[in-house]
Amino acid sequence: MSLNKKTVDDINVKGKRVLVRCDFNVPLKDGKITDENRLVAALPTIKKLLADGGKVILCSHLGKPKGEPKPELSLAPVAARLSELLGQEVKFAADPEVVGANAKAAVADMKDGECILLENTRYRAEETKNGEEFSKELASLCDVFVNDAFGTAHRAHCSNVGVTQFVDTCVVGYLMEKEIAFLGNAVENPVRPFVAILGGAKVADKLNVISNLLEKCDTLIIGGGMAFTFLKAQGKEVGKSLVDDTKLDYCKEMIAKAEKLGKKLLLPADAAVAESFPNPIDAAIDVKMVSADEIPADMMGLDIGPKSAELYAEAAKTAKTVVWNGPMGVFENPTLAAGTIAVAKALAETDATTIIGGGDSAAAVNQLGFGDKMSHISTGGGASLEFLEGKELPGVAAANDK
Repeated sequence: MSLNKKTVDDINVKGKRVLVRCDFNVPLKDGKITDENRLVAALPTIKKLLADGGKVILCSHLGKPKGEPKPELSLAPVAARLSELLGQEVKFAADPEVVGANAKAAVADMKDGECILLENTRYRAEETKNGEEFSKELASLCDVFVNDAFGTAHRAHCSNVGVTQFVDTCVVGYLMEKEIAFLGNAVENPVRPFVAILGGAKVADKLNVISNLLEKCDTLIIGGGMAFTFLKAQGKEVGKSLVDDTKLDYCKEMIAKAEKLGKKLLLPADAAVAESFPNPIDAAIDVKMVSADEIPADMMGLDIGPKSAELYAEAAKTAKTVVWNGPMGVFENPTLAAGTIAVAKALAETDATTIIGGGDSAAAVNQLGFGDKMSHISTGGGASLEFLEGKELPGVAAANDK
């Protein structure tokens, strides 16, 4: 995987039109942004390009408008909030076709150090199909293209990959550079011991990740719903726990692979069990702790137990590099968050480089208040998973090599 990509530090943008693909896919409620982490994460690249005298044209998708203009998914609120965060106007080009009369006029009028934001790129049906026409329209607005959207790096769309075929200078921004540095180095060149922790509900989502990480890491820890398929593969009774019976042979293969490679594969020693899944998800629930080989037939495992938490925390504390993707249990429920909290706490207290894959693990670490204690929290769920699988990400590959 070539990670040696040109960045915004390798180019001179003074007087040039710079199209920046950001990840402004933020949650909105009644037209207000409820979590602005992604906006704040994009600021260093935007500020750098503005300070260098570039004419900065921002673009992003938001939600899934499915190729038609939907007012509730307009980026107008993002332009307003970015103006406040940057302390200068971010002009919004309100074109339903994205590259329309407003955008073209706004770009033509731009002075050095000014900033505009285009409308939601997914208002165009061609965006997700990487259509040539829309890619060319986006390219026609700029002299330089900067990709700073790691969250969509695993997709080949017009606004992150297609456009690069029609622009000579294509580089990555600071956010992208940081993701490549942390995730790429963790997988390709880790400081050892390297411990990988995988959780989440489904084994199927993590098949290639498990296999790839077993080859790279020293210890692989499995928690979350997917641990029960592994336990069943070992011949243990798992009661009504979540199990993917089609993946039992795969789990057996992975257990054998770990043994063959001399890697430690840690599975839960105990579990927090209950009669059924909490409904609603944060409802009060009666649980009991049982050994992993004594789960009652009429109960289901919903979190790792205290012995497992201790075992996993100990393993994490001996590491120099830790990658964590996926919670240890149903962390949205206060009673069933104990396993996830224990792992997060162990990572917060270690001196190791700690890298949190996006999605649920990032949400868990932030909600539980450990966010600032981690070396790196990825901004991309699906993208970080594919990176950990060892796949080349189209959005990264499209940038110019150094």
